[in-house]
Amino acid sequence: MSIPGGVNSLSEFTDGSRSAEVNYAPTFTGCRSRRHDSVQVMTDKIPSVSQGGKVGFISLGCPKALVDSERILTQLRLDGYDVVPTYNDADIVVVNTCGFIDAAKQESLDAIGEAISENGKVIVTGCMGVEADKIRDTHPGVLAVSGPHAYEEVVGAVHQFVPPNKQHDPFTDLVPPQGIKLTPRHYAYLKISEGCNHRCTFCIIPSMRGNLVSRPIGDVMDEAQRLVDAGVKELLVISQDTSAYGVDTKYRTGFWQGRPLKTRMQSLCEALGEMGVWVRLHYVYPYPHVDDIIPLMAEGKILPYLDIPFQHASPKILKAMKRPAHDSKTLERIRKWREICPELTIRSTFIVGFPGETEEDFQYLLDWLDEAQFDRVGAFKYSAVEGARANELEGAVPEDIKEERLARFMEKQAQISAARLQARIGQTIDVLIDEVDEEGAIGRSKADAPEIDGMVYLNDETGLVPGQIVQAVVEHADEHDLWGRLV
Repeated sequence: MSIPGGVNSLSEFTDGSRSAEVNYAPTFTGCRSRRHDSVQVMTDKIPSVSQGGKVGFISLGCPKALVDSERILTQLRLDGYDVVPTYNDADIVVVNTCGFIDAAKQESLDAIGEAISENGKVIVTGCMGVEADKIRDTHPGVLAVSGPHAYEEVVGAVHQFVPPNKQHDPFTDLVPPQGIKLTPRHYAYLKISEGCNHRCTFCIIPSMRGNLVSRPIGDVMDEAQRLVDAGVKELLVISQDTSAYGVDTKYRTGFWQGRPLKTRMQSLCEALGEMGVWVRLHYVYPYPHVDDIIPLMAEGKILPYLDIPFQHASPKILKAMKRPAHDSKTLERIRKWREICPELTIRSTFIVGFPGETEEDFQYLLDWLDEAQFDRVGAFKYSAVEGARANELEGAVPEDIKEERLARFMEKQAQISAARLQARIGQTIDVLIDEVDEEGAIGRSKADAPEIDGMVYLNDETGLVPGQIVQAVVEHADEHDLWGRLV
């Protein structure tokens, strides 16, 4: 039986750029696939060494967890292990879990249970690993449990239960200089920090991943350079709070290739912008210094794209959520950003049905959404998460009202998305090709992040190759995607 690629389909999350039920925090292990298809481990992309044990790997959760999986797999390959696509071929299975919301935890427990049933030897790591007692109570047969970004513990556990071949030489055996990547060759996630300093009442990430710890800027840039040298055409910058990069180090000056660089988002964006590839920013909180990034987008240094998790608009609800970096001038700032960079695409996520949310609060959100005119929007129905302080708040919203508000929210956003995409008909856009099949090529514009945003379909263009950037004229659009022809 094949090992699943780690896609969590959760009805609590609705992505307005795709459909009413999509993959929450979609990831995949070592493969390339279209969204909404089943995702399988395609380890033929990872060269075999056949000198150590054989490891099966299931990666669940967000892109930050995907990077953790890449680091673990890179070290295992350096230690001589093969990564295999089926339970039967594996000597041991590693499950990198997600623990963000209860439904994600259940998905993780189900994945662990399947791995135990199909293989029997299972190591658990990742965000849900902080609840080791719950995991062991449900699945007492697991061999070891560790928390997020516990790379050495995971590798050590694999060594303990499936000892490596002592003759393996990591200096002579093949491991690419950029490490093992689980994304297609032409794009990669670049994680710049771990943890988060915020204590939003609906979120338990800090309790799992700790406070903000920024990576040295020289290390980040070295990794980016290795990825670009390996053929990556798009770098997706991720963290729990990209805007806070360097706060914990007081923006310490680091060095890269002999030049001083501040450990700060703007300095990082300026340096990445010199690499000649697409640079896309995710998880950006709207602190004042984000204003300084917009000119870099207007100049073409980095992509005109911001992923900002606003979560709500009502001042009362935002206060109850304890959301950072929100003020009454947000809409004014967005207007100024678009004046400076008319091509700017803004993606955001929202929660409806948060405790205490009245009809007045929800209508405030709808009106705010109408003014903001975001290009891509996803929405959660609020669901209680064990350990979150929001559980203690009064004014729980009944489930039927949550459903009704979510439907109204998505109807509003569908109208906005459709209108904004219709406005692109006739424009000439750059398209990064993701895949090619017998019907043509499928790619993304600068406005589209992989797995979560729209696609650009180039019918009958079977001669293109993944990673190629072409120009196309937009001829058709719906609520999510574009269709075009090559220039």
